[in-house]
Amino acid sequence: MRRLPMRKIADALRMKAGGLSTRQIAASLNIGQSTVSEYLKRAQRAGLSWPLPDGLDDAALEHHLFAPVGGKTRRGLAEPDWAAVHRELKRKGVTLSLIWEEYRAAHPNDGYGYSRFCELYRRWEGRLSPTMRQHHVAGERVFVDYAGDTVEVVDGETGEVRSAQIFVGVLGASNYTYVEASWTQSLPDWIGAHVRMLEFFGGVPERIVSDNLKAGVTKACFFEPRINRTYADMAAHYGTAILPARPYKPRDKAKAEVGVLLVVR
Repeated sequence: MRRLPMRKIADALRMKAGGLSTRQIAASLNIGQSTVSEYLKRAQRAGLSWPLPDGLDDAALEHHLFAPVGGKTRRGLAEPDWAAVHRELKRKGVTLSLIWEEYRAAHPNDGYGYSRFCELYRRWEGRLSPTMRQHHVAGERVFVDYAGDTVEVVDGETGEVRSAQIFVGVLGASNYTYVEASWTQSLPDWIGAHVRMLEFFGGVPERIVSDNLKAGVTKACFFEPRINRTYADMAAHYGTAILPARPYKPRDKAKAEVGVLLVVR
């Protein structure tokens, strides 16, 4: 059966409650009549109707519609609660590996192996929110950001503990990653990290996609961001361009986000 975005399922339930036929709903949503019929049957079995209960998000709706009967797969393995797994992964420091270890502790004899567990979760997650896959040309972009977490550095002589910032740069096409620690996120450290990153890569990309921190972008704007003068001078010196990510659009610098996540872990 063709898997639909959750918003279309909600639209189908709303139209059904409004008295439209299955054929009319299929035509309105541009999907097959048999698909609409199957989803409406699943919703009925799950006790769902329009309006949907308050607080029911996409993950919970997905779980209600596709929850396995009896909690076992055909092979007799315990099916994880993927909606709960998805919620847990949003917590800071939680990884799929940790969740799988808890799952196997609860199902030592009838649980999935780690690789299969990850494969099934990625397949389930892919049905929640379809996104356009970005294609990166070699040498076109490098994505830069600071990790949210810091690392403690201990002076061996005095015992003084200082927190260091973690700078991360990731090439778009190859995922080749540069990481360094600095004491601050100030302009000198920001520029210095870029210089050493480019030396490490052995070349300069066409564009540098950065976050909107003050050392790089003096005015974050959706249409006309204002680049720090020193940062712009550095870009001119290397013959590259600064491309700030849009505010509150982490997918604009998804490569850096993933690089930061790996470094933090």
